[in-house]
Amino acid sequence: MGFTDKQEALVNTSYEAFKKNLPGYSVLFYSFILEKAPAAKGLFSFLKDSDGVPQNNPSLQAHAEKVFGLVRDAAAQLRATGVVVLADASLGSVHVQKGVTDPHFVVVKEALLKTLKEAAGVTWSDEVSIAWEVAYDGLAATIKKAMS
Repeated sequence: MGFTDKQEALVNTSYEAFKKNLPGYSVLFYSFILEKAPAAKGLFSFLKDSDGVPQNNPSLQAHAEKVFGLVRDAAAQLRATGVVVLADASLGSVHVQKGVTDPHFVVVKEALLKTLKEAAGVTWSDEVSIAWEVAYDGLAATIKKAMS
């Protein structure tokens, strides 16, 4: 069974909840990443020279919005065609250049899900989590393929 209309709707609804407090949820997202993998700080230009996760940082917010938006777009692609195609062909090479490895994808996935759970509040469910996981896994697999 492919990605369903309902799964795409669940992703879209929780994405909108995330966007309602982009500054706060962006900080939370990167805090979760650094909590799990402190060394990942060096992968992000907007975190490299800061103590902790900077508040109200436009670059941090833009990157978080891009990550979550790419996963949301992956959900739409999976529902429509069953495959994820990168709109930005440079994503693979950028991840290679930064030194991203498989464990980083796992950490980002966990942080993304924890952040979305906070954003969605009482509407969070296993069904919402699975929809995001499938979309994220599709995007991650496509980026990893572009990295090789």
